[in-house]
Amino acid sequence: MSGSIGTFAIQNGRRLFDLVLPPRCKKCGALVVADDALCAACWSALRFIGPPWCACCGRPFEYDVGADAFCGACIAERPRFGRARAALAYDDASREMILRFKHGGDESLAKLFARWMLLAGEELFRSDPLILPVPLHPWRRVRRRFNQSALIAADLARITGLPWDPLSLARSRPTPSQGGLGRAARRDNVRGAFSVRNGRRECLAGRHLLLVDDVWTSGATGDACIRACRKAGAARVDMLTLARVF
Repeated sequence: MSGSIGTFAIQNGRRLFDLVLPPRCKKCGALVVADDALCAACWSALRFIGPPWCACCGRPFEYDVGADAFCGACIAERPRFGRARAALAYDDASREMILRFKHGGDESLAKLFARWMLLAGEELFRSDPLILPVPLHPWRRVRRRFNQSALIAADLARITGLPWDPLSLARSRPTPSQGGLGRAARRDNVRGAFSVRNGRRECLAGRHLLLVDDVWTSGATGDACIRACRKAGAARVDMLTLARVF
């Protein structure tokens, strides 16, 4: 009986809370039926990435060419990662929400983004990887108050029950923002910027890692992180991002 009373109280408390502060769309603020959701208009405007896509990097194909097909770029030069997936195209519809999370301090978006990324990268979780967020340099983390990739990684770990490691990979030197830089300049900017901390190599050696980041632009940041992880002995590194620039 006490359990039923407790459940009744929780349900009614939730209804009262929703009356006072009803759930709103995480993008435009319109009323919605559930927390951490989008309204129909905002949802339909987003371009989610799904099959058919490159079996390696996840670039979408215009038509189905087979489950194991690679795109031209991955055929020409096999990437350093094993597989990569992204949940969204980074475009006018997704940009404001992502920047509000990344630079505007809206930490509440992490749970929603993690759910989208889990759907996009479902196959990457089947081998029980260690989830590893792309780190920020300590100075930048102080300015932003949090590492957005670490927030998403923590939610992915909570949802899947998989371990995550925010400590082993470090940004060992500060770098200028990648914004406005071309592909080659981005690669030069982050070359040698990441390393595995002393005493943490054994945490990554022989492991399958899943590197988590917010936006994949040129792939330079992910590549630099993967170099450091493979140097520490990681067996395989896959990559999962919230959005990708095409």
